[in-house]
Amino acid sequence: QVQLVESGGGSVQAGDSLRLSCVASSILSSSVMGWFRQAPGKEREFVALIRWRGGTPLYAESVKGRFTISRGNARNTVFLQMNSLKPEDTAVYYCARGSRYERNPLAYDYWGQGTQVTVAS
Repeated sequence: QVQLVESGGGSVQAGDSLRLSCVASSILSSSVMGWFRQAPGKEREFVALIRWRGGTPLYAESVKGRFTISRGNARNTVFLQMNSLKPEDTAVYYCARGSRYERNPLAYDYWGQGTQVTVAS
Protein backbone atom coordinates (compact mmCIF):
# COMPACT_ATOMS: atom_id res chain seq x y z
CA GLN A 1 0.00 0.00 0.00
CA VAL A 2 1.37 3.38 -1.00
CA GLN A 3 1.36 6.01 1.73
CA LEU A 4 1.58 9.76 1.26
CA VAL A 5 2.14 12.18 4.13
CA GLU A 6 1.72 15.93 3.74
CA SER A 7 3.09 18.59 6.05
CA GLY A 8 3.75 22.31 6.13
CA GLY A 9 0.25 23.74 6.38
CA GLY A 10 -0.65 26.48 8.80
CA SER A 11 -2.36 29.81 9.37
CA VAL A 12 -0.86 32.85 7.63
CA GLN A 13 -1.75 36.36 6.53
CA ALA A 14 -2.59 37.33 2.96
CA GLY A 15 0.62 37.86 1.00
CA ASP A 16 2.62 35.36 3.04
CA SER A 17 4.23 32.17 1.79
CA LEU A 18 4.09 28.51 2.78
CA ARG A 19 5.85 25.42 1.51
CA LEU A 20 3.98 22.14 1.63
CA SER A 21 5.84 18.84 1.58
CA CYS A 22 4.68 15.39 0.58
CA VAL A 23 6.66 12.27 1.33
CA ALA A 24 5.58 9.12 -0.47
CA SER A 25 6.48 5.57 0.47
CA SER A 26 6.84 4.78 -3.22
CA ILE A 27 6.97 6.77 -6.44
CA LEU A 28 7.44 5.07 -9.79
CA SER A 29 9.35 6.66 -12.63
CA SER A 30 6.07 6.74 -14.56
CA SER A 31 4.16 8.42 -11.72
CA VAL A 32 2.46 11.76 -11.85
CA MET A 33 2.37 13.62 -8.55
CA GLY A 34 -0.39 16.12 -7.96
CA TRP A 35 -1.53 18.64 -5.41
CA PHE A 36 -5.23 19.24 -4.91
CA ARG A 37 -7.25 21.29 -2.44
CA GLN A 38 -10.71 21.26 -0.98
CA ALA A 39 -12.42 24.17 0.73
CA PRO A 40 -15.44 23.68 2.99
CA GLY A 41 -18.57 23.01 0.98
CA LYS A 42 -16.67 22.78 -2.29
CA GLU A 43 -15.42 19.97 -4.48
CA ARG A 44 -11.81 18.91 -4.49
CA GLU A 45 -9.95 20.89 -7.14
CA PHE A 46 -6.72 20.53 -9.02
CA VAL A 47 -3.82 22.78 -8.03
CA ALA A 48 -0.66 21.47 -9.72
CA LEU A 49 1.00 18.34 -11.05
CA ILE A 50 4.41 17.14 -12.12
CA ARG A 51 5.66 14.06 -13.93
CA TRP A 52 8.16 12.22 -11.77
CA ARG A 53 10.47 11.60 -14.72
CA GLY A 54 10.51 15.31 -15.53
CA GLY A 55 8.85 17.73 -17.90
CA THR A 56 6.70 20.81 -17.66
CA PRO A 57 4.51 21.09 -14.57
CA LEU A 58 0.85 21.97 -14.94
CA TYR A 59 -0.97 24.53 -12.81
CA ALA A 60 -4.51 25.65 -12.22
CA GLU A 61 -5.10 29.15 -13.58
CA SER A 62 -5.93 30.40 -10.10
CA VAL A 63 -2.43 29.62 -8.79
CA LYS A 64 -0.28 30.09 -11.89
CA GLY A 65 2.60 32.45 -11.17
CA ARG A 66 2.19 32.11 -7.40
CA PHE A 67 2.61 28.39 -6.71
CA THR A 68 5.47 26.12 -7.77
CA ILE A 69 5.50 22.31 -7.66
CA SER A 70 8.86 20.58 -7.55
CA ARG A 71 10.64 17.37 -6.72
CA GLY A 72 12.78 17.38 -3.64
CA ASN A 73 16.37 16.23 -3.46
CA ALA A 74 15.33 13.76 -0.79
CA ARG A 75 13.87 10.55 -2.08
CA ASN A 76 10.15 10.49 -2.90
CA THR A 77 9.46 14.08 -1.84
CA VAL A 78 7.32 16.63 -3.63
CA PHE A 79 6.94 20.25 -2.65
CA LEU A 80 4.36 22.94 -3.28
CA GLN A 81 5.78 26.41 -2.76
CA MET A 82 2.93 28.85 -2.29
CA ASN A 83 3.66 32.57 -2.51
CA SER A 84 1.41 35.62 -2.39
CA LEU A 85 -1.27 33.64 -0.61
CA LYS A 86 -4.85 34.87 -0.76
CA PRO A 87 -7.83 34.16 1.50
CA GLU A 88 -9.37 32.14 -1.33
CA ASP A 89 -6.43 29.73 -1.11
CA THR A 90 -7.79 28.56 2.25
CA ALA A 91 -8.42 24.82 2.01
CA VAL A 92 -7.18 21.39 2.96
CA TYR A 93 -4.35 20.54 0.58
CA TYR A 94 -3.82 16.97 -0.56
CA CYS A 95 -0.94 15.23 -2.26
CA ALA A 96 -1.78 12.41 -4.66
CA ARG A 97 -0.05 9.87 -6.88
CA GLY A 98 -1.36 8.80 -10.23
CA SER A 99 -0.13 7.53 -13.55
CA ARG A 100 -1.78 9.92 -16.01
CA TYR A 101 -1.10 13.58 -16.78
CA GLU A 102 -4.56 14.54 -15.58
CA ARG A 103 -6.21 17.37 -13.65
CA ASN A 104 -9.12 15.11 -12.70
CA PRO A 105 -8.73 13.83 -9.14
CA LEU A 106 -10.36 10.56 -10.20
CA ALA A 107 -7.18 9.79 -12.15
CA TYR A 108 -5.18 9.53 -8.91
CA ASP A 109 -4.92 6.28 -7.02
CA TYR A 110 -3.26 7.25 -3.76
CA TRP A 111 -3.90 10.18 -1.47
CA GLY A 112 -2.47 11.69 1.65
CA GLN A 113 -4.51 12.76 4.65
CA GLY A 114 -4.27 16.45 3.83
CA THR A 115 -2.86 19.51 5.53
CA GLN A 116 -4.85 22.63 6.40
CA VAL A 117 -3.89 26.00 4.94
CA THR A 118 -5.71 29.04 6.30
CA VAL A 119 -5.08 32.51 4.89
CA ALA A 120 -6.46 35.49 6.77
CA SER A 121 -7.18 38.80 5.06
